[in-house]
Amino acid sequence: MEVNKELDVAVRVVQMACSLCRRVQMGLVSTSGDDHFKSKDDDSPVTVADWSVQATVSWILSECFGSQNVSIVAEEDVDTLSKADSAGLLQTVVTTVNETLAKAHIFGLKSPDKVLGASQVLEAISRCNSNGGPVGRHWVLDPVDGTLGFVRGGQYAVALALIDNGQVILGVLGCPNYPMNEEGLNNHDQHNRIVSKLSSHAPDLWGEGCVMYTRRGSGEAWMQPLIHGDKKLEWPNFAKIVRVSDIDDPALATFCEPVERANSNHTFTAGLANSVGLRNQPLRVYSMVKYAAIARGDAEVFMKFARAGYKEKIWDHAAGVIIVQEAGGVVTDAGGRPLDFSRGIYLEGLDRGIVACSGVKLHEKLIGAVYASWDSSNL
Repeated sequence: MEVNKELDVAVRVVQMACSLCRRVQMGLVSTSGDDHFKSKDDDSPVTVADWSVQATVSWILSECFGSQNVSIVAEEDVDTLSKADSAGLLQTVVTTVNETLAKAHIFGLKSPDKVLGASQVLEAISRCNSNGGPVGRHWVLDPVDGTLGFVRGGQYAVALALIDNGQVILGVLGCPNYPMNEEGLNNHDQHNRIVSKLSSHAPDLWGEGCVMYTRRGSGEAWMQPLIHGDKKLEWPNFAKIVRVSDIDDPALATFCEPVERANSNHTFTAGLANSVGLRNQPLRVYSMVKYAAIARGDAEVFMKFARAGYKEKIWDHAAGVIIVQEAGGVVTDAGGRPLDFSRGIYLEGLDRGIVACSGVKLHEKLIGAVYASWDSSNL
C-alpha cells in the first residue's frame, strides 16, 4: 500500500501517543492514580493521558501541515483542566507532553525547539475544536478510547482518522494492550485464548501491542508492532497485512460488544445473537479494539445498540470502521446503510445501531434479524 504523507505522519504520531499512554497507564495501575484523572460533567473519566495525547497529536499535526491548514475534531476540551483546583493535574499534563515530544525523533517526527509552557499545551488541546462537516478535511481524534479500560489496566485505543469532504479516507488505531503475535488469530477453536488476549491485564502482555492502519481504496489494512524504549521507528516496522476471518457460520462466529451497559443494550444484543445462531459468549471489550479484532480475524461480529437518548460520536468509530472495511469487512447501521461521517461530531441519522461483520453473509443475517426482532425490543 502506498503511504502518503498524511498516513505516514498519522501512524508515527499514534505510535508516539501509545508510548505516552503505556507510561501513564502503568502509573495508574501501580498506584491509586487519583491525581491522574478527573470526572467530566457527564461523570465519564478523563485522565492525564487523554489531555496529553490530544495536546501531542495537535502539536505534531500543526507542525507537519501548518496550524492554519489543520482542522481537528477531538473529544476533550480544557474546561476541567483550566479550573483552579486542577493546577497540579495541568502541570502533570504539561510535563507528560514535553517528555513525549522530546522523544519525537524516535518516531521520525520533529521536537519543539524548547519546552512547551502550560498556555501552549492548553492552546494545543483547545485547537481541537472543529465540528467537522461535509466540506473540507478534518482530523478526528479519540485520544484514549475506552478510558475506563485504560484506568483499569485493560484494553483501550488511540484512534486517529482523516475525513475529506465527509468521507473517511484514512484511519489509524493504536492498541497498546492488544498483542501483535499471531497466537489465536483465525483460530476460533481456542475461544478462551482469544478472550484472554482481549481482556488480560497481565503485565507481560504490556510489552506487546499493535498499530493498525489503512487508507480508503487500498483494499488492504496493515498492522505493525508498537515501538518500545528508545528503539527508532523505521518504516515499514515489520508491518504485515491483516484480513478479516472467512467464517460465515454464525455457530462458529465470535462477536464483540461494549462493556458498559450505560450506552449499550446487552439484552437486545443477546436476543439478536441467539436468533441468528451465534453460540459463543460475547467478548465484552472496551474501546475500538473491537473493530481491530474483526479486522485481524479474532472476531467476526461487533454489534452496538445504544439506549434511547445516546448519540454516537464520530471519533468513537471513524478509524475502526475504515480499517474493518479495507480489511474486507462490512460496517453499516442496523438498517444496512453506511455510517455518515459528514454531519458534524455525531453520527446523525443512525438507524437504531451499528453492525460490523467480517463478511457479507453474516451481515445480511444480522440485518434481517434486526428487522425481525425490533418490534419486540425495549430499546
